[in-house]
Amino acid sequence: MNIALMMENSQAAKNTIVVEQLQAVATVNHDTVFNVGMSDEQDHHLTYIHLGIMASILLNAKAVDFVVTGCGTGQGALMSLNIHPGVVCGYCLEPADAFLFAQINNGNALSLAFAKGFGWGAELNLRYMFEKAFTGRKGEGYPADRKEPQVRNAGILNQVKKAVIKDNYLDTLKAIDSELVKTAVSGARFQQCLFEQGKDREIIAYVKSLLS
Repeated sequence: MNIALMMENSQAAKNTIVVEQLQAVATVNHDTVFNVGMSDEQDHHLTYIHLGIMASILLNAKAVDFVVTGCGTGQGALMSLNIHPGVVCGYCLEPADAFLFAQINNGNALSLAFAKGFGWGAELNLRYMFEKAFTGRKGEGYPADRKEPQVRNAGILNQVKKAVIKDNYLDTLKAIDSELVKTAVSGARFQQCLFEQGKDREIIAYVKSLLS
């Protein structure tokens, strides 16, 4: 599985800590991590608004299978990702959140709080959240006797989102302010991930047209 980690300006200084814990879990699971957001405070400037655009491009282009992101509280990134088609983002503060999101909602992104509650033992909490998010089977419901309605409702929710967002993804992307999108895709690591791993030629072509 390909996993993208993307962090914005307010918490960029913590990127080294986050990527270390995510990589440790990914290595055990034979997954690949792409660190496509800000790696430090001197990196190209991104806000949580850009994170939503970036996540939607990588997921819809099938460059990655899952996105790990967040901001100070995790709330801004959560809202930013969930407005986009093809993105189902959950909110995660502790390992139980990651486990229940994987089992009940079975989405493709998690938003974490990288400032609120990020104190002593924060790296351990990150490691345990990533273990619960990426280890074991998903979408089986919890508790077991609730599996059927939970799986059904998760599917219905995805159908409702598709009905509400009627345009295809590329039309939606083109409707966003092109300068916002251009900033979102300006990072070299993001471009490498999209261009080398992406499978949707039309999305890739549009991103390249913005950069040319």
